[in-house]
Amino acid sequence: MNVIGIDACGKRGWVGVWLVDGAYHRSMVEVQLESLLARSSDADVVAIDMPLGLVESDWRAADTCAKAVLGPRRSSVFMTAPRPVWDELDYPEASDKCFSITGKRISRQTWALAPKLREARECWLKDSDRIYEVHPEVSFQAMGGGKPLTYDKRSWRGQALRRSLLSAVGISLPDALGEADPVPTDDVLDAAAAAWSAHRVAVGTAACLPEVAEQDAAGRPVAIWY
Repeated sequence: MNVIGIDACGKRGWVGVWLVDGAYHRSMVEVQLESLLARSSDADVVAIDMPLGLVESDWRAADTCAKAVLGPRRSSVFMTAPRPVWDELDYPEASDKCFSITGKRISRQTWALAPKLREARECWLKDSDRIYEVHPEVSFQAMGGGKPLTYDKRSWRGQALRRSLLSAVGISLPDALGEADPVPTDDVLDAAAAAWSAHRVAVGTAACLPEVAEQDAAGRPVAIWY
């Protein structure tokens, strides 16, 4: 069973962690997500840490549910604005559009996701049967039996905790990652958590938030899998 978990990693583009039968196999980095997906065309499931499904006129239930589940780590979840907001070209127009639809404005921090979100959605729309949305903090919490993570993912103890959680479920990350060596540690860990969720999807043991996925205007699922 081949799966890959993918996380955005700034100017380097995207980092992927590949699992074979649930165990670490290799890491990959590409500037363009499409290129990374082309290198993993034989993966049974792809899990990406990025909002993929969008609703038309409200905030997503998936994000609300993820915040509720994560408790003290709830700030790691961005509320994803409705689809028309992401059609705007710059922040002022996007913020105004979000306010007109929801009564609230989109933050600049969330709007900064726009290029990567659009890139990921374009790939998802082409291959939605194979690509799933995940949120690594939800995945890590599930690995730990549902117990909220105490430490931030960028802290020393937080990264040690997340690496130990991965090891406990059979994903032992090597000290040398090859082409992923320059990628920030938290991005590699997030990609590995995404891969864990991808494996769960592949073997039929995954769950999603909300428990019954919303649907977008075309009937595609809008959910976070773990």
